[in-house]
Amino acid sequence: MMSQQPIQNFYKDDVAICYGCGKHNADGLHIKTFWDGEIGRSTFTPRPEHTAFPGFVYGGLIASLIDCHSIGTAIAAAYDAAGRAPGTDPEITCVTGNLNVSYLKPTPMGVELVLEARIKEMGERKIVVTCSVYAQDVETVRAETVAVRVPSRMFKKEAD
Repeated sequence: MMSQQPIQNFYKDDVAICYGCGKHNADGLHIKTFWDGEIGRSTFTPRPEHTAFPGFVYGGLIASLIDCHSIGTAIAAAYDAAGRAPGTDPEITCVTGNLNVSYLKPTPMGVELVLEARIKEMGERKIVVTCSVYAQDVETVRAETVAVRVPSRMFKKEAD
């Protein structure tokens, strides 16, 4: 059954500022990942400022969507594998270790994009996620992301 809430709703408020998926980034993309136990799903409708050239979506935006959606999928799957509800302590957090994007066809503007991500491999520290982007049921982009688990406050402590 599809999760009623996106995994991003469970990210701690003080760090939910990512441009791609942070609920507290007013200018961000606000990517939302819904995990059903097998597939992470997300949708996004590009705006005019996301144009690469007339009629087609900028590839960098697509990479950003895949990045945050794949990390969200990895986090949701890690909670699921641990038999825990999202947002329970200790917090599960991942960052991108590698992102490999293959652009199969130009992605058209003016349609809702559907992202589907699956877990390819899950280890203690590394989760490999595959993700496809569809425009009107046509796969336009395929990617693989390596999500690396990190202590939840590691980056904040280094900045202090």
